[in-house]
Amino acid sequence: MPVTYANPLYDGYFADPFVMRVGDRYVAVGTGRVVGGRTFEVLTSPDLVSWTSVGGALETPPGLGTDFWAPEVAQRDGRFYLYYSAGNGDAGHHLRVAVADSATGPYVDQGVDLTPDERFAIDPHPLQAQDGAWYLYFAHDVLEGERAGTMLAVARLGDDMTSLDDEVVEVLRPTADWQIYQRDRQMYGAQYDWHTLEGPAVCFREGRYWCFYSAGSWLEPTYAVGWAVSDHPLGPWTAPDGVEPLMRTIPGKVVGPGHNSIVTTPGGTDVIVYHAWDAQMTARRLCIDPLLWTPDGPTVDGPSYGPRDLPD
Repeated sequence: MPVTYANPLYDGYFADPFVMRVGDRYVAVGTGRVVGGRTFEVLTSPDLVSWTSVGGALETPPGLGTDFWAPEVAQRDGRFYLYYSAGNGDAGHHLRVAVADSATGPYVDQGVDLTPDERFAIDPHPLQAQDGAWYLYFAHDVLEGERAGTMLAVARLGDDMTSLDDEVVEVLRPTADWQIYQRDRQMYGAQYDWHTLEGPAVCFREGRYWCFYSAGSWLEPTYAVGWAVSDHPLGPWTAPDGVEPLMRTIPGKVVGPGHNSIVTTPGGTDVIVYHAWDAQMTARRLCIDPLLWTPDGPTVDGPSYGPRDLPD
């Protein structure tokens, strides 16, 4: 039976929300709060609408920096692998992995820098492909090309889930002005019209792989969500003609929607889980809306801004 919801779903700061189903409940982890001495707040829900904080996820490792971003979790052989980035402010981030016996943690960092050769790497997203192979999508800085900035890549995960293949494959590069983070940005000793594609979330639907991503500056209302599609986890990926956002700010309804994950309701309906700013842009909060599949690709039934039913 449908449950009624209204965004935002949780009062606390909860950015970069990742949601997965574990047994008869849903577990969410996100950027923002340290709870009980652990990084990344953990929420649980029976229905994707009512959320309860159950503590923090990561036993914060010392010496890795001051900022920890965008956790996502993979489950394999009864263990849970939490991927995240660590750095100082918006500099020096690299990808890490921590392991736990429960989806809610505590997770223990495995002492591995997954991206030692990257200038900057954030937003890891693990995916098990249809053939059983595991991949890790992420965002990294690339200076070469017409539009420099942060863009999307993927590499194969090792059988141990704690190592990455040396071959990093390009997923998407920026192609449009709505993907600009900041013009004339000082980066790496030069000045760029800096673009940002980040927050990849990949799912297999309709016989193909769909990559959702966020673009622009998360600090601004111009932040938005786009998508691309491929027949294989390594690509090539094709974005829709015109490269228009799937979700963007709608004044009076939603501000700066982005960094989403995809999950299904108990009845099998896909929903997109994302963060959006409150009206005063003081906090990013947990939101959710139905994700629909059409002959032209995915669409979002929303954003919602008042009570409505979440489909089964």
